[in-house]
Amino acid sequence: MKIAIFSDCYLDLTGGIVTSINSQKEELEKLGHTVSIFSTAYPKTAEELKTLAEKNIFVVPSCKYLIRGATPVSRRPKIIEKWLIREHPEIKECDIFYVHYESGCSIAGLRLGKKLKIPTVQVMHGREDMGEAMIVPFGFRTIVATALNWFHSWYLPHNVKISPDEYLADTIAKAKMWTMMVNHANFADYVMTPSEHMKKKLQHYGVVRKIEVFPNGLADRSYPKTVEIKNLEEKQELRMVWHSRVSGEKRIMPFLKALNMVEGKYRLDVYGGGPDLSKAKRYTKRHKLNVKLHGNTKFEKVQEAIKNAHLDILVSYNFDNHPLTLVEAEANAIPVFICDKDMEGLVPPKSYVLSSDETPAAMAAALTELIKNPERISKMSRAMKERREETLVSNRIHELVENFFKIIKK
Repeated sequence: MKIAIFSDCYLDLTGGIVTSINSQKEELEKLGHTVSIFSTAYPKTAEELKTLAEKNIFVVPSCKYLIRGATPVSRRPKIIEKWLIREHPEIKECDIFYVHYESGCSIAGLRLGKKLKIPTVQVMHGREDMGEAMIVPFGFRTIVATALNWFHSWYLPHNVKISPDEYLADTIAKAKMWTMMVNHANFADYVMTPSEHMKKKLQHYGVVRKIEVFPNGLADRSYPKTVEIKNLEEKQELRMVWHSRVSGEKRIMPFLKALNMVEGKYRLDVYGGGPDLSKAKRYTKRHKLNVKLHGNTKFEKVQEAIKNAHLDILVSYNFDNHPLTLVEAEANAIPVFICDKDMEGLVPPKSYVLSSDETPAAMAAALTELIKNPERISKMSRAMKERREETLVSNRIHELVENFFKIIKK
């Protein structure tokens, strides 16, 4: 099978979408399928382009100076479509277009699939409504969301209009982003998403295409071969690890405020960069918290830190779909601390601590209670270990392939 992947969120970036694409590409190629990736990127030298091409990764026409957050921005979809046909005529022989994200390169993939009569699968990775709210300053959110919505509607029909409501689209800006997401999904022949809760949200707002849930996972090379049950002895320091972005959507500052109220001994190691890193360092120093912020760190060192921790931290709220933080914690048999009930169904039962709400006070109370009852760590770790093999993409990839073949045959 020949598979073309389109994504605006891949080259020059890190994070869950990138890891998901890489792990699936790796496993699909092991099964003998041909996988080509087309992505936006920052300017590359001829040598860099050649190296990428050897891995079947190709840079589509991209803007030199325009970025969205930290994400490279593609040229207009029509330009990309013409470039693909001219520079990669072999794309006409693909069996399926596998599309990630919802911007220019992804739009081009969906449109070209329709023109060439090649089936398209759209993966809905995340909450663009919340992403836009976190990236764009308050006074500009409606303007930016309206502009993005308008641009999107030039290329894909907007048959569904979302109005502000009391559920998730509680502002005009969020309603505009949901309008974009829903119509993007509906233009594809088939839709996938990594979690059941995201599937329900998409259906609530009007996605009519069939939606399959295919969870994020780890490639075999990233999977720890052996793990031990974690134990926290009485009066021992609770070792916690954070390996998400240090940013507003991941809520590093509310968690640091929670630590300032925790009763008991703890240590937090924070791995990763982001816009709130400097702010977090200042707060940590001012309040003398037992926290070390390491910044962006090599994967191997982060893996070692996860392995040595008692508790993995994910305190995003009303934002994440199926974060790799939870996948990596389960693979390492590390209990997780969460405050969003949507995350409950993504890890094994009895393997996590869920705070009563998302406030610093509630998180502090839950952590204090855990420190007072250290025996809970080993019980939660055991629950994680029992199901950790479910995190391997290699154990699920046949399901993805079967779905692709069903779509091709229709």
